[in-house]
Amino acid sequence: MQHVLIIHEVADYPAWKTIFDGAAGIRKEGGERSYQVLKYENDPNKIVHFSAWTSIADAKAFFESPRLVQIRLEAGVKAPDFIYLDLLESGDL
Repeated sequence: MQHVLIIHEVADYPAWKTIFDGAAGIRKEGGERSYQVLKYENDPNKIVHFSAWTSIADAKAFFESPRLVQIRLEAGVKAPDFIYLDLLESGDL
């Protein structure tokens, strides 16, 4: 499984979350299989989006598409940092 870690600041978390939730269908169509949304402990507008994807190529195509660039602008996303990751190992302790 491939993963994407996105770290970004948003102008307003509730507004961002509304747009994020509304994009669930296109995220699934693009190849996202699961996700977690986290925030920095002392900054509610600093968001971490960690997600599993069908492939890195699908994730890059999705996040680099003009449609997503526009959605990010509408959602008030500031300077996202995308990190594409291949799973080496996982487990539960």
